[in-house]
Amino acid sequence: MPPGPASDAFFWSNAFLSGIMGPIGSGKSTACCFRPWRHLAESEPNRKGVRQARGAIIRNTYPELKTTTIKTWHQWFPPSLGRWQDTGPPTHHIVTGDVDHEIMFLALDRPDDVKKLLSLELTWAWVNEAREVPKAIIDGLTGRVGRFPPVRDGGNRWNGVIMDTNPPDTDHWWYLLAEQVPGETLSSLREAEVELRAQGVLAPGQALFEFFRQPAGDGPAAENLGNLRAGYYALAKAGKTDDWIKVYVRGDYGFVTDGKAVYPEFRDNMHVKPVEFDGRLPLYIGIDFGLTPAAVFGQRTQLGRWQIIDELVTEDMGAKRFGELLRTHMDQHYAGASIEGIFGDPSGDNRAQTDERTPFQILKAEGVHARPAPSNDFVLRRESVAAALNRLIDGIPGFLISPKCDTTRKGLAGGYQYRRLQVTGEARFQDKPSKNRFSHPCEAMQYMMLGAGEGRAVVQVPRRFQMDRPRFAVME
Repeated sequence: MPPGPASDAFFWSNAFLSGIMGPIGSGKSTACCFRPWRHLAESEPNRKGVRQARGAIIRNTYPELKTTTIKTWHQWFPPSLGRWQDTGPPTHHIVTGDVDHEIMFLALDRPDDVKKLLSLELTWAWVNEAREVPKAIIDGLTGRVGRFPPVRDGGNRWNGVIMDTNPPDTDHWWYLLAEQVPGETLSSLREAEVELRAQGVLAPGQALFEFFRQPAGDGPAAENLGNLRAGYYALAKAGKTDDWIKVYVRGDYGFVTDGKAVYPEFRDNMHVKPVEFDGRLPLYIGIDFGLTPAAVFGQRTQLGRWQIIDELVTEDMGAKRFGELLRTHMDQHYAGASIEGIFGDPSGDNRAQTDERTPFQILKAEGVHARPAPSNDFVLRRESVAAALNRLIDGIPGFLISPKCDTTRKGLAGGYQYRRLQVTGEARFQDKPSKNRFSHPCEAMQYMMLGAGEGRAVVQVPRRFQMDRPRFAVME
């Protein structure tokens, strides 16, 4: 079957960096398998009359490299074609006619392979399932391609990096490059393209990078259907969540987790609404410490509805720098606000081994007067938020979060999760949530709501369940 329009456009692209994204079963990997051969066929033979190329195919883990990527490659290029080496980094060396093509398979979970990757001399590289690979690896690869064959032997007509992936989340580097490159960065890239063409590095009309997106697998324009069994996508959707279908069948950017959500009560279509700071209401702030500190800003209406209006999420930052950043953020966005309370992780009252001051004391020195939340009990913290999520006030949820609180929102949607245990049989999960980039703002929100009194509402026994003191009849 011929490829679909997106696969075909990707196959014929000459961009230095190019990627294709789409649903499962859409033929992305097959297009990547054949793409380097097309470039090799268009290259000029060297002085010995041989077309030479050396490529590296990258996957994030060795098990996935072996069971998925290599198997896909061997569907089209079996081990019997040329010489297959399964030891060291697996290598397929194909010599046929005037072609000498060496392909190495590397996983990023083996230190030796990562080290080798950063010292290779390549013609091209293919990153399979690129959403699982850090941007730093992509950046490193762009400096390794174009180094084989050597210029003294004639070089190669094309060199570059190709990538395929199922859709990542909207804060992934792929999305930022493919969909919403910042204005200044986009301008600099266009200037770089013009300059590289003027220098003859890029051919006329050749792009520095291009991204291609396939249509939905269950839509009328789906690609590769002729190579799939009847009802493939209908069967794939059976029993799956809407988020899973959105990513793996419809090919849309989205967020899918493998763990168990800490807040299954959260519904994105119900709890996410545009809410802004209301100067008539007091402001509450929650803080989580550590090397990835975060702050969440919220307000509670007179009817008891929580409105999460803002977040400040950082990475690799100490308490002093975070205090400076938080103070600046408060001055810029909430100057004059009536701050009812700033509550943080109670463990922030402990001194670090490298500093006699506690995080609360460091924040105070920066003008942020925070105090410990009433408790660090996880069950109480979780329930203080869950109670608001379950609450309805005049038909409106008792908890609303602004779309701009992106990390906290994704944490509530499942990024803040109990990690699945690797055991056979029934699915089991850890007792405490995993520490990740979503846990910090979610726990900051817990401290905020607990400090504001939600914990008392959780543990308070409703009056209708309270019993009078038992009375005993005296038997004569």
